[in-house]
Amino acid sequence: MNPILQQPFIQIALPIVITIAIAAFMNSKALDAVSKRIDDIARRLDAIEARLGAIETRLGAVERKVDALELKAWR
Repeated sequence: MNPILQQPFIQIALPIVITIAIAAFMNSKALDAVSKRIDDIARRLDAIEARLGAIETRLGAVERKVDALELKAWR
């Protein structure tokens, strides 16, 4: 067998280094997926916040109308 292939670095360390590199690559792909998911959730929360703002505006308008009607009823 080739004497270079029998060195401890090639037999022990190189497979470990290659495994760590592959694991880091796979982990970065998983983190990208998580990041995309978080961005999607953030967009959904922004949409919900906008809808709640519109509901709050409508509720204020209805409250003003009810107040006006109560004033008329008391006169």
